Amino acid sequence: MSERSARVGLTRDEMAKRCALDIPDGAYVNLGIGIPEGVATHLSKSREVIFHTENGLLGMGPPPEVGAGDPELINAGKHQVTANPGAAYFHHADSFAMVRGGHLDLCVLGTMQVSASGDLANWSTGAPNAIPAVGGAMDLVAGVKTVYVITQHTTHDGEPKLVESCSYPLTGVGVVDRIYTDLAVIEVVEEGFRVVELSPGVSFEYVQERTGARL
Repeated sequence: MSERSARVGLTRDEMAKRCALDIPDGAYVNLGIGIPEGVATHLSKSREVIFHTENGLLGMGPPPEVGAGDPELINAGKHQVTANPGAAYFHHADSFAMVRGGHLDLCVLGTMQVSASGDLANWSTGAPNAIPAVGGAMDLVAGVKTVYVITQHTTHDGEPKLVESCSYPLTGVGVVDRIYTDLAVIEVVEEGFRVVELSPGVSFEYVQERTGARL
């Protein structure tokens, strides 16, 4: 049996592609490190979305072809990107002024945990030897109008990432609007987690068994 045929739910790339479908035209969007970076590769040329990276670029394009990139043109995750026509470069402080001033419409982040009330924990496990890596996430969830999260539904050990209450240090309280996992698309509403869409071949019961809160 091939790896793909044995897989349940979406691949990392398919998760990014599914998220890209819900980003509105004309939106100013920041993409987090990891799976969220793939969102930029799944927007058709007929759509206009302006990508922002907090190290100082507005109008970020998709990754370059292998061997064709500029080593000095990178995103916040230090991966090479391209710049679309009309892109602008600016100081790091100006970039964070955009974030903190509410000038971005949406951000897409990775996470370690999301609670049923929309709390986000994506920067540390809180372990004594954990390396703090908050980056710009706290600024983003405080200043951006809408927060999407892309993540595997469970950890490598099978523990739920969608939980009733986060056990890791929080990045933001009540900030997450929608979650894209390999198993489902889930909104955070007043009652908790609401399933919007199940991935192909995945049942509601299968998702509930792997979720640490009521769906």
